[in-house]
Amino acid sequence: MAMMKIVWITLVCFLFVVSQADQGFDVRHHLSTVTRYSVSKDVAQNLIEPSNVPSECTPIHLNLVARHGTRSPTKKRLRELENLAGRLKELVRDAEARKVPSDKIPGWLGQWISPWQGKVKGGELIRQGEDELYHLGIRVRERFPTLFEEDYHPDVYTIRATQIPRASASAVAFGMGLFSEKGDLGPGRNRAFAVTSENRASDTKLRFFECCQNYKSYRKAKEPALDKLKEPVLNKITASVAKRYDLKFTKQDISSLWFLCKQEASLLDVTNQSCELFTPSEVALLEWTDDLEVFILKGYGNSLNYKMGFPLLEDVLHSMEEAIKAREEKLPPGSYEKARLRFAHAETIVPFSCLLGLFLDESEFDKIQKEKPLELPPQPPKSREFKGSTMAPFGGNNMLVLYSCPADSSPKYFVQVLHNEHPIAVPGCGGKDFCPLEDFKAKVVTPHLKHAFDNLCNANLDDPTSSKLSSLWSWLLGSSRKTEL
Repeated sequence: MAMMKIVWITLVCFLFVVSQADQGFDVRHHLSTVTRYSVSKDVAQNLIEPSNVPSECTPIHLNLVARHGTRSPTKKRLRELENLAGRLKELVRDAEARKVPSDKIPGWLGQWISPWQGKVKGGELIRQGEDELYHLGIRVRERFPTLFEEDYHPDVYTIRATQIPRASASAVAFGMGLFSEKGDLGPGRNRAFAVTSENRASDTKLRFFECCQNYKSYRKAKEPALDKLKEPVLNKITASVAKRYDLKFTKQDISSLWFLCKQEASLLDVTNQSCELFTPSEVALLEWTDDLEVFILKGYGNSLNYKMGFPLLEDVLHSMEEAIKAREEKLPPGSYEKARLRFAHAETIVPFSCLLGLFLDESEFDKIQKEKPLELPPQPPKSREFKGSTMAPFGGNNMLVLYSCPADSSPKYFVQVLHNEHPIAVPGCGGKDFCPLEDFKAKVVTPHLKHAFDNLCNANLDDPTSSKLSSLWSWLLGSSRKTEL
């Protein structure tokens, strides 16, 4: 009981202490995973001075894992905004009936109409999202010119996306930038290129979260507990905002208005409407509730969240090994892959970042390697490293660049890790962005090798015999395949 009082007092104090720094507050930096890439890209969080890559070392392969660009609200959210418009009118009428002074009620509230009114379908990549990925493609080509100097071939530059249209559209926008002025199509001298997708029901590399039954069960079971964790914050903010404007807001109203704020600020650059209903300290707390959800359901909150993404990490490593093999065998240019480019979702980029150990210190990294739980992100005003706005904004990405160094050097191959185009500390690389490939394999990849996807995702984890049966079944299948071969 005493602990609950301390938490409550801390929350109250934080809500009503507004610092001088709030005067320069920009809500667009606090939208969790709804943050625009241009806003988040250069935020100096966990970024480091780039390693001094020796000039004689050259990039020979690039892996990209990117989230789709800025998108419109989904169909379900469009309906929520339509309902919100009617609810706001109802609240204003009630206030007028209670003779609340008109200057206390925000003028826009009673006349607000959803910018997406009448829109039936949603979730598609919007023009700002196209622009984000298009220019990312140009910057990647300019940064690694030797990787992209060859004529396009789908086996040299592999582009993959999930079957969700906003992901494949992002891949197309990126490719248009990457290969601009490389062809003869139209005034931009574009060229055609292939984007491949795997069936969403079996895409264990980019939509593993949809293929993993145990994860689906975990998520469904965890959501009520997550709501309980958020509840004190939402209740307090609801009471504060209702008192400030003398309007009978409910917790659901505040939740919908916060969603509207994120959409207006990110998609429309409108920050003086719904976002102004909240103080900077309230925005920070609402952002924290969003980040808490990302942490618990997609990130370090449960090892299953990221362990199920190992097929993607394995695919990244395999592509590097194939590039090394091609180099060692001195295969001619154009006969081997130089880049593997993937476009997916926040549910992909967050677990993948966790597999790499990003945004962790050495002690925390050691914990996840041993599959020990991490503490929840601290509530504001305390600072935290885990933030959705920098980890997985729209267009957020991780790049792993494979370098080859002179034959007389030891080791010969190195990996550099970039997050949102910047070098980032990788605990498995000694807190650097650049380390020998063998160290990366030993400290980042190998600890996850013990987990087979089927054992993690489709076995009954409560049944101690199920993993043994699954292993036996895999062995039998493997034996039968060898016999066939």
